[in-house]
Amino acid sequence: MPILSWLTRDEDLRAAGRAPYRLLEEAPDLGAGDRDAGNMLIQGDNLDALKALLPFYAGRVKCVYIDPPYNTRSAFEHYDDNLEHSQWLAMMWPRLELLRELLSEDGSIWVSIDDNEAHYLKVIMDEVFGRKNFVANVVWQKRTSPDFRNALGDGHEHIIVASRCERTIRSQLNFLPLTDKQRAEFKNPDNDPRGAWVSRDFTAQGFRPNQMYKIKTPGGTVYEPPSGSCWKNIEEVFLSQKAEGRFWFGQDGKGVPRRKKYLSETLGLQSWSWWPHAEVGSTQESKRELISLFGMDSVFSTPKPERLIQRILHIATNPGDLVLDSFLGSGTTAAVAAKMGRRFIGVEMGDHAVTHCVPRLQKVIDGEQGGISESVGWTGGSGFRFYRLGPPAFDADGRIDPNIRFPVLAAHVWFSETGRPWTGKGKSPLLGVQDERAVALLYNGILGDKTPNGGNVLNRETLAIIKDKLARKAPGFDGELIVYAEASSLGPRTFERERIIFRQTPYDVTARK
Repeated sequence: MPILSWLTRDEDLRAAGRAPYRLLEEAPDLGAGDRDAGNMLIQGDNLDALKALLPFYAGRVKCVYIDPPYNTRSAFEHYDDNLEHSQWLAMMWPRLELLRELLSEDGSIWVSIDDNEAHYLKVIMDEVFGRKNFVANVVWQKRTSPDFRNALGDGHEHIIVASRCERTIRSQLNFLPLTDKQRAEFKNPDNDPRGAWVSRDFTAQGFRPNQMYKIKTPGGTVYEPPSGSCWKNIEEVFLSQKAEGRFWFGQDGKGVPRRKKYLSETLGLQSWSWWPHAEVGSTQESKRELISLFGMDSVFSTPKPERLIQRILHIATNPGDLVLDSFLGSGTTAAVAAKMGRRFIGVEMGDHAVTHCVPRLQKVIDGEQGGISESVGWTGGSGFRFYRLGPPAFDADGRIDPNIRFPVLAAHVWFSETGRPWTGKGKSPLLGVQDERAVALLYNGILGDKTPNGGNVLNRETLAIIKDKLARKAPGFDGELIVYAEASSLGPRTFERERIIFRQTPYDVTARK
């Protein structure tokens, strides 16, 4: 597969590994609503924030939507969008790598971009996600009128869509709901017991010998496929569906055969990759939305309308799914996710994480009626926790900070051993069982004994406690037991007999590269 080369490529491909694991420190006074709704707003550099999320959310995000700086060689109020091409690629590559790790197997990523970098973005996304996992290049008509500044006006943007896993994404994307006008097209002139239907053409282009049969209608008329076409199915399938009453031959029974499509069996409408502003909104609409929220002085240069994000989340997610936007901007993705019953994680670097995102989400919680609120029946609710990036969890040599709390270290240890996020509560030294391996951590007095030779040391007493908890969690477990502790008083024979792998903290705890 062709790859894209740029000045600092080799260095940039290692950037995600070099990024430090930072602690997430909650700022309770900036959260709002139901703090346990499963939503997060993080202020800080999104590369570090994505790395901090890995131990907790790797493989759990159903949809990523990002609207990164476009590299338009102009300066935005809230972003430095004057990056050289190589710098832009250097910024995007490690972030795309980490976003891929956070996506679930049936997840998808949607990236807004304009013509300045769209085609380069497609190439590096093919490399990061795999070319076979490319889904679509959605073209959004962002303007409602021509751009008279240029002879060939800029009227669209791209949304590059890729999946985490080709095997599952096609079956996971949702159809769009039918409009009232489309539903009204379904009738039932023959009182079909299956209910209202519309008829569809039964021909297909091309020549297939087993689909070139003659059809005799109930009224006696005989039809053959038109020139250059064939019937859509073989004769056996046609006869079976005809016997079930799934074909329409007109009121007199002599018309061209047309297959019925029933309203009761219609999943919805397949989305094209062309999204006109009449369906999903325009930049003018999004600016009006922000003016209503923040006033004339707080309008971003490239906001996205809530209807556009609604379309993406409707196709890519279901209620309760987790949505991530690591270029949150004014908070549109989080606001729409909340109104649609999705959970969200939003990352924003600038001060407007506090000046714009927090108040906007507070208004959503209070039931604001802008954007899509009326169409989805939003009346308020939900909530979020607010975090800032704290100090690195590891020092320059990759060793764990000894002041780190047990749940944070536990999440890193579990992720390091399994590559999966940890969902424990931090109340037991046994972190979990995965793929014939159990992982335990003796740290920070998890057993209530913080003496130098106490609960942080692997000995017969602490091993017995771990084994007891393991027996309760996984009866009959016969795999390896990996134990992290400050020291051990057990010998090699015990390790071999008990199938224990001992790792010493902090020396054997390293940041994932």
